[in-house]
Amino acid sequence: MIRSTICYIENDGSWLMLYRDKKPGDMNEGKWISVGGKVEEGETPDECAAREVLEETGLRLRSWVFHGVIEFRSDQYEDEDMYLYSSSDFEPADEEAARVFEETGRYEPPECNEGELAWVPHDKMLDLPTWEGDRAFLTELLAGKKDINMTLCYEGEHCTVIRK
Repeated sequence: MIRSTICYIENDGSWLMLYRDKKPGDMNEGKWISVGGKVEEGETPDECAAREVLEETGLRLRSWVFHGVIEFRSDQYEDEDMYLYSSSDFEPADEEAARVFEETGRYEPPECNEGELAWVPHDKMLDLPTWEGDRAFLTELLAGKKDINMTLCYEGEHCTVIRK
């Protein structure tokens, strides 16, 4: 069982999203997802979320909201429990980027070795090519829901959503 985290970073009506197009054999290739990754041994999900956000985006989270666990069950991939977070309380780790962010409220994400990072307006989120099941929890995040727990059962690319 894989344990992972995903964190939706929000700023000025947009979320920082990652278009996966750089890792060979990536199950997420050609899809937009949020940043995150696997929980390492001895690491809590909170620590993982903060580490992955910093590694992939150059942003240091000051605080975050834990929304719940999304359980992925698939006939093609290993089962995964994904800890879902969001945050709008962050600062750029890079000094110059922090100065620009402080002055303008804008942050240009750095190059990411997993794909292209881009700010996507909330009203465009559900138009992105993504996993079918991601739309279920994205819809709840967009509606402002705080507690989001569900199981996403995949048969190939088709997903059945079981809300808890």
